[in-house]
Amino acid sequence: MESKANRQLHVFFFPFMAQGHMRPTINLAKLFASKGSKATIITTSYFTSFLSKYIEAKDSGVQIDIVNIRVPTEEVGLPEGVNSVHVTSTPDMQQKFFEACGKLGPQLNQILEQHRPDCLVANMFFPWAPDVGAKFGIPTILFHGTSYFALCAQSSIFLHETHTNVLSDSEPFFIPNFPDHIEITRNKLPEFVRHEDGSHFSKLFKSMRESEFKTYGVLVNSFYELEPAYADHYPKLLGRKAWQVGPLFLYDEDCNSEGHACLKWLDTKRPNSVIYVSFGSIASFNDEQLMEIATGLEASGQQFIWVVKKEKKEEWLPEGFEERMEEKGLILKGWAPQIPILEHKAIGGFVTHCGWNSTLESICAGVPMVTWPVSAEQFYNEKLVTEILRIGIEVGAKKWKRLVGDFVKREAIERAVTRIMEGEEAEEMRSRVKELADKAKSSIKEGGSSVLDLNALFDDLRSARIENGSSST
Repeated sequence: MESKANRQLHVFFFPFMAQGHMRPTINLAKLFASKGSKATIITTSYFTSFLSKYIEAKDSGVQIDIVNIRVPTEEVGLPEGVNSVHVTSTPDMQQKFFEACGKLGPQLNQILEQHRPDCLVANMFFPWAPDVGAKFGIPTILFHGTSYFALCAQSSIFLHETHTNVLSDSEPFFIPNFPDHIEITRNKLPEFVRHEDGSHFSKLFKSMRESEFKTYGVLVNSFYELEPAYADHYPKLLGRKAWQVGPLFLYDEDCNSEGHACLKWLDTKRPNSVIYVSFGSIASFNDEQLMEIATGLEASGQQFIWVVKKEKKEEWLPEGFEERMEEKGLILKGWAPQIPILEHKAIGGFVTHCGWNSTLESICAGVPMVTWPVSAEQFYNEKLVTEILRIGIEVGAKKWKRLVGDFVKREAIERAVTRIMEGEEAEEMRSRVKELADKAKSSIKEGGSSVLDLNALFDDLRSARIENGSSST
């Protein structure tokens, strides 16, 4: 019995096929491997090369295996080779991709039958995974790439269906059975929560919520000191264990961005004098909105780094904008080394879509935020940032949109950017977020809250393995 308890744990990780889900999963797998577990990631060919290079570049001393899986896109009418959500360019394609992911059960069944790991850590978008794991007596833990706050809000709204009692999408209501009095409107909820229309997303959301109640537990990329009331509340809502093990990216010390031109540009700027503007890898804006952002930034008088995904000719920029902003602003196309930018002393604020990875990165860098949520759970994260933590200013986005963000006028952008960068209010927010940054770094040190939770999880998994072994003999 003792030797069974001490045998190396083998954990399989099954992330959703999107960069925002892949990166924290890699960091999670590396963390498990560094603690002595054998780690294997299940993913598609789209990410295999990226994973291999990332793992080798980051830490050659930690081994992570990769098992390939193929998304059956042809079964839902998508072209062959659509192996990542980033390849989907329309809401219809995105929905079909999620439908195809719902058909991965047989492949996962074969993988688990062949390898028989001690645990499966599956993404929340695979709510059928716990049933597959249960067939082999393998405990399945759901990995949520978001905050405790968002998870509590989503579960409370789902369980109590309060949003169905309001008369319009713009009528505010209080989130029920919640540690704090937080108001939200229905048009800020994900569309698959607002409409019980029988669509694939509505069914998926219902399955996601139901799967939480039958899983072995939930892993959360957060740290206790950030949202203690919600870290305590969430397991009570579910009747399941939850372990916070983040911020996961803090375990990854190598950002691989030395020498990027924007960092050298920032070296020439005063502390807290530049605002960083970026909306993640999926959200996008049309030319009209980009024009509003440009004019709002110019009117604010602030220096900026602005990441834009568009590669075509800058027809969306005001005439003469680049010439006027030559010393004050830097526009980066496509990709930017976000963590080193946020950690640079010159950065004083961050205009963000409130994706959880970006939100955590900003908090850990001690940078207050202008919140501009677009989709997913981002409007919940905005509430955490602006009302609970009080380290951010809302820009005024009012509607959940799947791919293209809600339209915001230049005056609102100018006002929010100015507030986050200047004056006593900005200094108070900066002070609060820097305290949280210190707590985040402490949480992943020996004896920190996240390390203690991770150790508790390993103890639970070893106990579960012994119980499963005993019940099968």
